Amino acid sequence: MESVVDWSRAQFALTACYHWMFVPLTLGLGIIVALFETIYYRTRNQEWLKICQFWAMLFGVNFAIGVATGIILEFEFGTNWSNYSWFVGDIFGAPLAIEGIFAFFCESTFFAVMMFGWKKFSAGQHLAATWLTAIGATFSAWWILVANSWMQYPVGMEFSPEQMRNVMTDFWAVAFSPVAVNKFLHTVQAAWCLGGVFVLGVSSWYLLKGHNQEFALKSIKVGGIVGTIGILMSMLTGDGAAVQVTKTQPMKLAAMEGLYEGQEGTPLIGFGIVNPDKRYDNDEEAMLFEISIPKGLSLLGRHDLNAFIPGVKDIVEGKDMIDGEVINTVPYAERIERGKMAQTALRQYSSARKSGDKQGMQQAEEKLREHYPFFGYGYFESVDEAIPNVPAVFYMFHIMVILGGYLLVYLCFSLFMAYRKPQWLTVRWKGIMLFPAVALLSIPLVWICHQCGWGVAEMGRQPWTIQDILPVQAAISSLESSQVMLTFCLFALLFTVLLIAEVGIMIKQIKKGPAQE
Repeated sequence: MESVVDWSRAQFALTACYHWMFVPLTLGLGIIVALFETIYYRTRNQEWLKICQFWAMLFGVNFAIGVATGIILEFEFGTNWSNYSWFVGDIFGAPLAIEGIFAFFCESTFFAVMMFGWKKFSAGQHLAATWLTAIGATFSAWWILVANSWMQYPVGMEFSPEQMRNVMTDFWAVAFSPVAVNKFLHTVQAAWCLGGVFVLGVSSWYLLKGHNQEFALKSIKVGGIVGTIGILMSMLTGDGAAVQVTKTQPMKLAAMEGLYEGQEGTPLIGFGIVNPDKRYDNDEEAMLFEISIPKGLSLLGRHDLNAFIPGVKDIVEGKDMIDGEVINTVPYAERIERGKMAQTALRQYSSARKSGDKQGMQQAEEKLREHYPFFGYGYFESVDEAIPNVPAVFYMFHIMVILGGYLLVYLCFSLFMAYRKPQWLTVRWKGIMLFPAVALLSIPLVWICHQCGWGVAEMGRQPWTIQDILPVQAAISSLESSQVMLTFCLFALLFTVLLIAEVGIMIKQIKKGPAQE
């Protein structure tokens, strides 16, 4: 079964990583194209029309590939994770259904007008379709991120022992939980950053080649604004994400910082090397090397320089501290026992129901509800199973933060050059044109930053599909590992072909440049 779990996780990760190569570019380019067309609508300058149509073509190619990978991703919930789909389908399925019925069809309809309606609709109608496409894509992201956030922070539901599954009790709690709102804002703003970096990188290629210079400069100005706004706002919402994680997923925060033993005024590690031999229950040093910001993690997690941030060991042992007062949480060993008690109560409820014993049903249900918050821990045999892969989460988090800092400096300086010192964009040093070299290098770096961010979000909550309720080993379908291995290889081949096709088409369009008529 572990083999099936591993391969199912690997297949979902493969699909999600490929899908996330296309989604942020769709969200970022959608806004940028809409802004280009808005400028054209206001000025009726044909140069702006050429700029808009060029970026709209690249947006269209990326949009189509993103849809293909996204559909496969949703199907995998039914094929590889059917126990998960049954257990929480009443809740998780609602935002996905809304995304499919409303947002996806909305953006697809207006996407057709945007791409093929230049001569069939008035300028105002076409502009409206472009904005509605961008807004529809953003609404799609909202509902997908609501579903993902609910897995991180399950609210608005209760367990029905009669149905043996969870049912929704408060749709609005699910749709507008603080975790969902912050995740949506952070993700979309980070996508604006990626769209801006992409536009700057492609535009710099024309500066390097010495043609379409005016087109490149105008694109850099608009792309630079969107990208800079995106990185600044995503840093603000990243702070909000840290606060939410501290409240709802303290184990994830501890893994992000490689923190095993908490303290008041906890430092924030800017750079470090994790000791691979460190465990929560040994005396090894957590870090082989580190550069820290004093009291930084306390400020980040609880907006208090002297706040206590629990480490892995503290969380496992059930210790925390708020305002100088020691707070006893539930130790992991006790959570495992209470989870097993909840599962036993559920079996007793089922047996009593089959025999018509109403009193037995009532007693079992009371016991089940008492211990249900720890239901998922009942699948574990040891505390170790409930701890994520600390080194992996730590390194991905710090790569994301370091790259985010680089992107902030790069985008702000690019914006300054575009508006104040455009001649600097073509400065050469030892025969190398500096800005295009940096801009082209930044394109893969911004994607690495995005992928690391999602890696932290998903691996940091392991071993859970639903935090504290359903671990991965209880969520999979009854499949043979060979079946999952086969589809993994097929999807890897298919997605790689799609990626190569997209990159090839985009390169062809970029070399072709903006239309002359």
